[in-house]
Amino acid sequence: MKEEIVELKEDVSASPLYSSDLAPVPKSKRTWSMWSLAALWVGMAVCIPTYMLAAQFIVNGISWWESLIIIGLANLIITIPMVLSGHAGVKYGIPFPVLGRSSFGVNGIHLPAIIRGLIAAVWFGIQTWIGGDSIYVIWQTIMGNTVDLSELSAGRFIGFTVFWFINLYFIIKGTESIKKLEILAAPILVAMGIGLIWWGSSEVGSFSKVLDSSKQLSVPTLTVSKDNLTISSICDKNSKSKANECQVIYPAKNGKTDTSIWIKMSGNEINLPYSLFANIDVQKITNDKNPVDIQIQLKNGKTRSSVISAHYVQKEKNKTGIWQYLIMLTAMVGFWATMSISIADITRFSKSQKDQKNGQFIGLPGTMILYSFVGVFVTCAATISFGDVLVREDAPWNPADLLAKFDGAYIVIISQLFLLIATLSTNIAANVIAPANAFSNAFPKSISFKMGGVLTAIIGVLIMPWSLINYIVPLLLFVSSLLGPVVAILICDYFVIRKTKLNLASLYKTSGEYSFNRYGFNSTALFSFAIGVVVAGIGNFVPSLSFLYDISWFSGFITSFVLYYFLSKKTKE
Repeated sequence: MKEEIVELKEDVSASPLYSSDLAPVPKSKRTWSMWSLAALWVGMAVCIPTYMLAAQFIVNGISWWESLIIIGLANLIITIPMVLSGHAGVKYGIPFPVLGRSSFGVNGIHLPAIIRGLIAAVWFGIQTWIGGDSIYVIWQTIMGNTVDLSELSAGRFIGFTVFWFINLYFIIKGTESIKKLEILAAPILVAMGIGLIWWGSSEVGSFSKVLDSSKQLSVPTLTVSKDNLTISSICDKNSKSKANECQVIYPAKNGKTDTSIWIKMSGNEINLPYSLFANIDVQKITNDKNPVDIQIQLKNGKTRSSVISAHYVQKEKNKTGIWQYLIMLTAMVGFWATMSISIADITRFSKSQKDQKNGQFIGLPGTMILYSFVGVFVTCAATISFGDVLVREDAPWNPADLLAKFDGAYIVIISQLFLLIATLSTNIAANVIAPANAFSNAFPKSISFKMGGVLTAIIGVLIMPWSLINYIVPLLLFVSSLLGPVVAILICDYFVIRKTKLNLASLYKTSGEYSFNRYGFNSTALFSFAIGVVVAGIGNFVPSLSFLYDISWFSGFITSFVLYYFLSKKTKE
């Protein structure tokens, strides 16, 4: 990429599309170095979802090293459009909504920008609720009270409010305060990851023994087959079953539910034929179209597992082989897909293309691999070490659950402070800058960056994250996966159609080059975006096309890129 920074020379400050917050950042005010951007990605990537990523792969039968390869490859892939999308930010000093005016039109850009902003605003509320819980846990620990996160309480809302105001402080202070936060947080978060690995290894006694134990997390606790039930328990570090009894709750022929006696387990796995259970309705259990769930519970002395449910599956419906890896790869690419759209919001403060390129490649893939490994390693160590974890469903997948199991007030307080820093650094960088610019772009003369940030914070409260946190995440991930077409259009327009050459002044003119017949909408971009979204998402509603949704980011990206390219060429002709 040619090293070049273009600065605005024409006075367009009177334009309704111009504001000081959306104006190009002059070269003299670029303060973000390669290490600033690398630290930014460390701060954003170290978060609870990253910690849980590889562990969830293992549950689906993928080994820990395969999981890390998929995560590493996916983040290398997404860093490429991240760097490409960030190029214009460095060259012209403009944020994503202004860059998008060149492809979508000065008015058309509002659609993808506001969608991107609203997704981030909802994530802001969820992350703030999570951070508020850390403050609540710290306070309860200091006061010597029992911590209960199973129910809503005044203390949790107070913690949420305190953390909300902490976020608001950095919003008001602006991007320089965000840079300082990320630079401060990065080494602390790396140290926390190394510390957790050390804890897991010393707790179990062997680094390799921890990784070997990951295999048992891929084994279902309950498998319902045509002739019997297979029940599996977690083994401890001495390869001894942690549960020694199990109980089955099953549908009876009289239409009611029966519960078996506690059945002894001689090992960590037991096969139970249906003939063991009196009055069991096998037909209901093995019904091909509508099988009834069976429930089990395991115990060891007074320690009992959660109640686990499963039902009979006639044949394996999950994707297997290379297609399973592609599905996982797509999910990982989609993890940071929204940031690949709006990364220019940050790279506009970078000193050079070299800084933004190297900073992103250093900061993103490596951190994602490291912290995903931390999640796998520590979850495995905790699963075999803690006596109350009898089945994989009760494993501390969430770091907050893990930290709650530690003994000693000072350990809980320090670990929750680490979690607080991780949540804050992710929230501010990933969930504030993009929506603040999107809202500011909608009304440049009325809404500043700071006001847009405040609106983001207010939306984060209005969506009531305490009520939605268990339901909204799948929807957010679904919507995020459909935004591949946006970055495809941005990259195609900027690199392929315009060869990185933009009329900087016209980006701020209502009747300039990017007004597209004075209406401000580029119909080619909007049509390509709509078709890309349909192709990416239709498989979620039409089973025969599910393969398109399995690789939604790629299918949407490729469709919109190709369509936009040919339609743009035809329009020019």
